[in-house]
Amino acid sequence: MSVQSGHTGFLIKPSLFVSHPEFSALTFHIPQLNSSLSSPQITCSNVDKRNGNGSNTRIQYSVAERTVSESSSRSNSNRSSNRLGGRKQGGSNSTTLYSRPSLLEMKNDRVINRARVYEFLKSIGIVPDELDGLELPVTVEVMRERVDFLHKLGLTIEDINNYPLVLGCSVKKNMIPVLDYLGKLGVRKATFTNFLRRYPQVLHSSVVVDLAPVVKYLQGMDIRPNVIPRVLEKYPEVLGFKLEGTMSTSVAYLVGIGVARREIGGLLTRYPEVLGMRVGRTIKPFVEYLEGLGIPRLAVARLIENQPHMLGFGLENQVKPNVEALLEFGVGRESLASVIAQYPEIVGIDLKEKLISQQTLFKSSIDLDPEDFSRMIEKMPQVVSLSRSPFMKHVDFLKHCGFSLPQMKKMVVGCPQLLALNLDIMKLSFNYFQEQMGRDLDDLVEFPAFFTYGLESTVKPRDRLVRKMGLKCSLGWLLNCSDEKFEERMNYDSIDLEEMEMEPSFNMNSLLSPRRDEDEFSEDNDVDSEDDEYV
Repeated sequence: MSVQSGHTGFLIKPSLFVSHPEFSALTFHIPQLNSSLSSPQITCSNVDKRNGNGSNTRIQYSVAERTVSESSSRSNSNRSSNRLGGRKQGGSNSTTLYSRPSLLEMKNDRVINRARVYEFLKSIGIVPDELDGLELPVTVEVMRERVDFLHKLGLTIEDINNYPLVLGCSVKKNMIPVLDYLGKLGVRKATFTNFLRRYPQVLHSSVVVDLAPVVKYLQGMDIRPNVIPRVLEKYPEVLGFKLEGTMSTSVAYLVGIGVARREIGGLLTRYPEVLGMRVGRTIKPFVEYLEGLGIPRLAVARLIENQPHMLGFGLENQVKPNVEALLEFGVGRESLASVIAQYPEIVGIDLKEKLISQQTLFKSSIDLDPEDFSRMIEKMPQVVSLSRSPFMKHVDFLKHCGFSLPQMKKMVVGCPQLLALNLDIMKLSFNYFQEQMGRDLDDLVEFPAFFTYGLESTVKPRDRLVRKMGLKCSLGWLLNCSDEKFEERMNYDSIDLEEMEMEPSFNMNSLLSPRRDEDEFSEDNDVDSEDDEYV
C-alpha cells in the first residue's frame, strides 16, 4: 500500500515498531503538518497483522518530512507509554489517597509499643516475663492507668508481681463492673484489698456468666442473702468454682454421710472452704480415717456439723502424726475415738510440742507422772491446750482449800475439768460444801466432779432432800445421775454401792442422737453405695 504526495524532494524512510499485546489493531496519530508544507508522501509497507489475544501489529512506513515523522513518532510513543502506564499510575495515585499499613508494618508497630509498655513496667518494678502472649494496652498511658487503679485498690507492686496477668484486665470493661457487682452484694470496700490478693482472677470474670450463678447457688444452699457477702469475704475463691463440679459433689457427700440438710447453710457460712474440697482427695479419706479409729460415721457427721473447719486438717501432715503422738504419750488406742470426739482440735494443732510442754508443767506443779498425764488426756483432752496461768490459779485454790499435794493429784487425775472451771463458782460451791453439807474433804477427793454441778439447780435441792429423809450417801450417789434417776433413788430401801462408784465420762452416743430430718436418709441410701463416685 502506498500514499503519494504532490510534494517533490528527497524521501526519508524512518521505521517505527509499535507493539503491545493489549491492542489487536494499529492505533496511531497523524499530526497536523506545518502550513508551509504540502501534503507529505507516506509509504507503508511490510504490513504484518495477527488478530486475537496477544496479537501483534507491525507497520513500517515512510514520510517525506522528518519533522512530521519525528513528531508523530514522539506523539505515538508518548501516547503508547501513557496507555501502557496509565493503569499503574492510577493505582499509585489511589494508594496514596487510601493508604493502609501492611501486616508487617502493623506487626512491627505492635512490637515497638509492647517494648515500650514492658520498659515502663520494669521501671516501676513489675516483672513482665509472664505477660508474653497476653493482650496488653498499646500505649504506656493506658497501662499506667491500670497500675494506678490497682494501687487505689490497695494492691502493691509485690501483689501485682504475684499475679501479673491482672494487668490484662481493662479498668472499664473488667475491673469496675466486677467491683460494682461485689459492692452491690454487700462485700465491704475495706475488704477489697485482701479479697483481690487472695483471688485476683475475679477481675477476669463475667458478672453474668461467672459470678451471678455462684451467688445464686449459695442462696440455694440456705445461706442467707445478708450472710453471702461475709462468705465471699472469707473465701473469695468460691467465685471461681464450677457449679457442676467440686461444690455440688462436696455438699452431696456430706449429706450422704449424715450431715443434716438444714445444717448445710450454717456449715458453709462458718467454713465455706468445704466448697473447694475434692471429695475423693480430701473429705472422703478424712472421714474414713476417723471411722477407722472407732468413731461411727454418723458421729463424724455430727462433728463436721459442729466444727466444719476440722475438714481442713491435713490428713497426712497433721491428723496422722498427732494420733501417733497421742499413742506415744500413753493414750490408749481404744480411747482415741473418745479423745478426738471430745476435742477435734487435737488432731489439727502442733500437738507433740504441747504434749511435752504440758507434761513438764504437770510434773513440776503437782508431781504428775506420765501415766497419770495420759489418763487426764483421755478424760479431758483439752488439757493439752491449757495455759499455764489458769492452771496455776486452780492449783493455788485447791491448796488454799486445804488439800495436800497427793490429794490434788488424785482430784486432777479423776476430774481434769477442775482445771477449766470458773474459780468464782468453785469458791461458792466449796463454801456450801464446807458450811452447809458438813462433809470431810475426803468426800471431795473421792468425787471431785462435785464442782462441775450447778449449785442452785442440783446440789442444794438434792442435799436438802437427802438430809430431810435422813439418808447418808456419797457425793457420787447424790449427784451422778439425772433428775429422774434421783427420784427413783429416793424410793430405794438401800443405797446401791455400784451406783456410788459411777464417774462422769464422755458418751459417744451423745453424738448419735436422731435428727428430725434423718428420715430422709435410709440405710440403703448410705454413701457406701456411692463411694465409687468419689474416687
